[in-house]
Amino acid sequence: MTADPTPSASAPQPVPLWNIANILTMVRCVMVPLFVVVAAMYEHSVPGRFVITVIFVIAMVTDFLDGHLARSRNLITDFGKIMDPIADKGMTGAAFIMLSVWDYVPWWMTILILVREFGITIMRFTILKHGALPANFSGKAKTMMQSIAITFCLLPFDLWWEPARWIGLGLVTIAFILTIWSGLVNIKDGLRLRREALSGAGA
Repeated sequence: MTADPTPSASAPQPVPLWNIANILTMVRCVMVPLFVVVAAMYEHSVPGRFVITVIFVIAMVTDFLDGHLARSRNLITDFGKIMDPIADKGMTGAAFIMLSVWDYVPWWMTILILVREFGITIMRFTILKHGALPANFSGKAKTMMQSIAITFCLLPFDLWWEPARWIGLGLVTIAFILTIWSGLVNIKDGLRLRREALSGAGA
């Protein structure tokens, strides 16, 4: 009687859908409508503005945490790949929209930022068959500056000191320039990735 063969290596276990990284992503999705409701109600309230800012900052922290946990604990799923950028763009997009509703940020800036953010996200999905578009310095700089600018504008500095609005608008302008620049860099990288993939397939 022969013994059962022992596999040389255990088969990789499937990643559960409801892991900590995906749960944090879904929490961020739920925070988007909560942020909009609170921002619509408490624009002129100092305590309310602090609450609005805390909601946004917590959402940004979960964005960092879910990505870190997914990579470090091998919890990457197709669901997470799709929902993480949607939750991220949803929160920053909602913040820019509410700042425009408050007459803090010009609507044309917000519209161009939204077109860039969701346009590049769609492009990333459409070129996945050719390869993943890598993160780059311009994108990281854009995300950092957007977070700084939005956080400053959400805080009630302008309720105490009117020139704070000009400082906030200056920060948003820097974030806007970085957003457009990083979008152009991503388009260039995406076209190069597609061209290389097609030339390799035709070789």
